[in-house]
Amino acid sequence: MFIRNATLPDGRQRDVRVRGESIAEVGRDLDTPDEHIIEATGKRLFPGMIDAHVHFRQPGYPHKETWETGSRSAAAGGVTTVVDQPNTDPPTIDGESFDEKSEFAADSVVDWGINGGVTADWIPNVLLRRRLFALGEVFLADSTGDMGIEADLFADALEAAADNNVPVTVHAEDADYFNDDAKARDDADAWSAFRTAKAEAKAVERACAVAQEHDTTIHIAHTSTPEGVDIASEAGMTTEVTPHHLLLSRRDLSELGTFGRMNPPLRREKRRQKLYERVVDGTVEMVATDHAPHTREEKDASIWDAPSGVPGVETVLPLLLAEARDADSGLTYERVRDLTARNPADVFGIPQKGAIEAGNDADLVLVDTTETSEISGETLHSKCGWTPFEGYDAVFPEWTMVRGTVVYERGDALDAADTTAQEDVFYDHQGQNVRGADSERLE
Repeated sequence: MFIRNATLPDGRQRDVRVRGESIAEVGRDLDTPDEHIIEATGKRLFPGMIDAHVHFRQPGYPHKETWETGSRSAAAGGVTTVVDQPNTDPPTIDGESFDEKSEFAADSVVDWGINGGVTADWIPNVLLRRRLFALGEVFLADSTGDMGIEADLFADALEAAADNNVPVTVHAEDADYFNDDAKARDDADAWSAFRTAKAEAKAVERACAVAQEHDTTIHIAHTSTPEGVDIASEAGMTTEVTPHHLLLSRRDLSELGTFGRMNPPLRREKRRQKLYERVVDGTVEMVATDHAPHTREEKDASIWDAPSGVPGVETVLPLLLAEARDADSGLTYERVRDLTARNPADVFGIPQKGAIEAGNDADLVLVDTTETSEISGETLHSKCGWTPFEGYDAVFPEWTMVRGTVVYERGDALDAADTTAQEDVFYDHQGQNVRGADSERLE
């Protein structure tokens, strides 16, 4: 396959040859002897996004999402690798639960990783011998799944992960700094008032200190405050920011209601703006979605009864590309590439991913950044069928490729001459564990 005259995120125009599962060549005016040619003039070619934080809900909650529906949603948004978190039912805390989740992951059309969880009942000597992507998110306060742990167990988990060369990601909130006075309220903002910004900053500080004591590094998941980002960065740790913390704030809760409840919660607008600045300037290493779908019926409850979490895997890259179209945002296409592909690959040690370079996996996304469309929950492919970004401008992919196979094509891009929009098309493809067999850990 030959992709001709594509514009890369840095603005260079290049031809890209794909052979098998890999990128064979990247250059100008490459020969095209008898190959299938994709004409990409005027369009941008991005490396597929690595979403290091999703909740695909299997096993345990297939009515919310499945690996099939979640991975299709990912592909339609230009995400070619997803990393599933451990708070399923059963939680991924031992070899048996890892193996069970791996069987569900076989339904994924994109590549995947599985994180292992830490609870009082985990079996580290078995779990850490599996092909884990990372350990975590390790919960320092309870969230969906009630997997919050004590300080001693966190220290033990860091030691075990370091001994097995497994990265660690942390959900950093300290329940000692939650504001119980907020429980007297029933408005949508009460959740943000309850799980305070200080609770995150204190937890990040503590987690980084423990990591430094054990001469290791950690990755802070879904960092929602500029204070948390700064503390982690100064300690030499890495952070991720979600699209909802990047683009939404407490002022949106009057419209979102309980559909805007998540952990950590939305912050004040000034904090959001400062967080955005840190994403733009390079302090934050990556954007990840914390894609956590629930049904409309489940979310349509009181602020204290609704489950926490919002979907995001299909809209994250399209939203970032729309932001990059706006020169005033400060966000460039190169920065979007780094936040979504290059940096996650570097931080988590998956060198075959994250860049359009010869020898890398052919995980590619073609977009026309001159055109935007409005996001609509009804047209997205997640099983939950809603989004907190209803009506936002986005740049959706024309097609998404995973290891040399086009797994998704957008309906209205299939035939530009046809004025009648066609259905989106997904092609048969089986994603693989990005921790390949050559790195398999055996019992």
